[in-house]
Amino acid sequence: MKLYYAPGTCSLSPHIILREAGVDFSMVRVDLMSKKTESGDNFLAINPKGKVPTLLLDNNEILTEVPAIVKYIADQKPDRNLIASTDTTEHYHQIEWLNYISSELHQNFMPLFPMMATPEVYIPIVMKKLMSHFEYINNILAERAYITGDHFTVADSYLFVVMRWIPGTKLDISGLVHLNKYLDKIRQRPHIQDALEAEGLI
Repeated sequence: MKLYYAPGTCSLSPHIILREAGVDFSMVRVDLMSKKTESGDNFLAINPKGKVPTLLLDNNEILTEVPAIVKYIADQKPDRNLIASTDTTEHYHQIEWLNYISSELHQNFMPLFPMMATPEVYIPIVMKKLMSHFEYINNILAERAYITGDHFTVADSYLFVVMRWIPGTKLDISGLVHLNKYLDKIRQRPHIQDALEAEGLI
């Protein structure tokens, strides 16, 4: 498999899961502004959406969108227990979390990025909405070790990556004790450290 990525973006989540799953993969860095790969290829010819992550499968099919990609990778290595079996309700709760992170966290972060030129009057509204989600997650983590239960799953990789964007904003989660403890624990996972180092993020 080949992962097209840009450092620190949501493509870091499947990068982490590729390492956690222990599958063979390669990586191609993409400049999202020019839509060129590191070798100068036209990225739009690979993924017309022009976005990462993009995963080139071994059968030469292209897969996009974080929830789909991390689920696909996890399904290749069921013994790693990165996603529950489809014959369990646990599986669907994990999919539920992937979609929640994508729609309620990932998308709501977008207006806070400088390149979006969001009107100043809208910023406090976005921040209030995000903080309500963080408080909800903090309460969940008061009762469980990981976001979907008692062990690390694909949902944890996605949540960790999205939460890494907080320092670039004016959001303050210092009072969310359980969430901060959780993020510190996730950050220490060896495969996450390896992924961060490979992308030049540490």
